[in-house]
Amino acid sequence: MSTPELERVADPSPPTRPTSPRSWRPLILRLHFYAGILIAPFILIATISGGLYAVAPTIEQLMYRDYLHVDPTGPAVPVADQIRAAQAEQPELTVAAVRPAADPGDTTRVMFTDPGLGESKRLAVFVDPSTATSVGELPVYGSSSALPVRTWISELHRHLHLGEPGRLYSELAASWLWVIALGGLYLWFERYRRNRGRATLFTFDRKSKGRNRSLNWHGVAGIWIAVGLIFLSATGLTWSTYAGENVTDVRSALSWTTPAVTTTIGSSDAATTDHSGHGGHSMDMSADASTVDSNVGRIDSVLDIAKANGVDGALEASIPASDGVASVVAETRQPWVMSNNSISIDGSSGTVIDTQYFSDWPLAAKLSAWGIQLHMGTLFGVANQLALLALAIALASVIVRGYMMWWKRRPTRVTGLTMGRPPLRGGIRRISPIAAVALTVVAVGVGWFVPLLGLSLVAFLAVDVVLGSIRRTRTRSANSSASQHESELT
Repeated sequence: MSTPELERVADPSPPTRPTSPRSWRPLILRLHFYAGILIAPFILIATISGGLYAVAPTIEQLMYRDYLHVDPTGPAVPVADQIRAAQAEQPELTVAAVRPAADPGDTTRVMFTDPGLGESKRLAVFVDPSTATSVGELPVYGSSSALPVRTWISELHRHLHLGEPGRLYSELAASWLWVIALGGLYLWFERYRRNRGRATLFTFDRKSKGRNRSLNWHGVAGIWIAVGLIFLSATGLTWSTYAGENVTDVRSALSWTTPAVTTTIGSSDAATTDHSGHGGHSMDMSADASTVDSNVGRIDSVLDIAKANGVDGALEASIPASDGVASVVAETRQPWVMSNNSISIDGSSGTVIDTQYFSDWPLAAKLSAWGIQLHMGTLFGVANQLALLALAIALASVIVRGYMMWWKRRPTRVTGLTMGRPPLRGGIRRISPIAAVALTVVAVGVGWFVPLLGLSLVAFLAVDVVLGSIRRTRTRSANSSASQHESELT
């Protein structure tokens, strides 16, 4: 694809009347085009893997139903007996926590610290609560205790199974998704304003054909899902490597972090945590066998105290491995459960060390918790998952239609393979100097806060400058040759 071919055409959707001297449209159109062409492959991969991750909780329930459910044969035995049955299956490992069966027919999940599994992973033994017998064991991941299939999909979505370097792809996609969405909104509303009476805003034009049909689908579908895309971008950045650190710093500075109960017996220092669902449970403490055994024996009384203090439902209780550490009982995140309370208890004395009720959380912490669950597809159960899957399918169609528009704009009267051409450069000159300065300041600030966005934007500008320089050189060379040829003829 030659540079002259890239630069020869103007706007992909020519206006019906001349553009005003001062307009943001050329600049946003060129940015939207380049970002769409170069970043869309990363967004498409994140979209496909994200759609799979959205329905992963349901897939998990179907694939592992024999681990998660049993036919109840009687009342549940004490939780301590269930834990000891699991310990008999894994005598070399240290028990770390337990999730008692929440409903009849559910299994109890006993989690063990297993250094061989990797960061944020534990080994879970599933126990029939009626008979205190193991029905199997599986590795689980993170504070959501995800089972292997959901863990595999999560790691695919997060870093393509490439480890930390692979996280750059997902962060790049999340960094640009909101920019592309907002730019698309501006362009679509501007197109409607300039072609009022001949353009639709929220409905598909079934009469359109060819490239206009792709443009109509791209714009209308994009406008319907724009809010969802901005939400996914914002929540996705909280899990990213570089922008995520800045988000964490801001939340800490504004006291927006998720509260956590104090776990040190005799200490009043408050703690904070951030259960994102993609990590957690990475404590590193030397286990004392006698302490663990004592705390296992006290677990039923600890659970009773927690329930008496309003911490009930589906629970996870930690089993301290050293003296001076309280057992933490927390409500796990479940569909349609909008609050998650927690309590820390000194099992030896039955004293409540600290409580954290969701109703007392800062509003920002509540919104963050709900946003995380909504992004993961767990806040509203199957309805949440289907909505995210529909959003992923719609976004994938918007991306594909965008590439179809690019392909259909290619020159058709030249030989060889060519691609569609970008909008003309020079958009920065179409806005006022004051606006250009303000834009630069905002771009620098956003680029610092979202580093991959800033670095890739600088790369775009560098490539654009190089292409422009090459084009000007070739144009001058062509004009010089033409002038020389003309002088020879005369």
